Amino acid sequence: GVKESHQTTIFRIIAAILHLGNVEIESERDGDTCSVSSEDEHLNNFCSLLGVEHSQMQHWLCHRK
Repeated sequence: GVKESHQTTIFRIIAAILHLGNVEIESERDGDTCSVSSEDEHLNNFCSLLGVEHSQMQHWLCHRK
């Protein structure tokens, strides 16, 4: 009962969430900071599926504000 266009959007969001769960967040030496590799395939897929900027997502996954 769901329109095909809505189904595509739902599948895109679910796929993005699943990719986000596979992003490798690496702890830095001091243990208080972390980073995400700019080469992370799952982060690239997440950003392309949702249309968000890669550098901003990479930054805000590791910084609270």
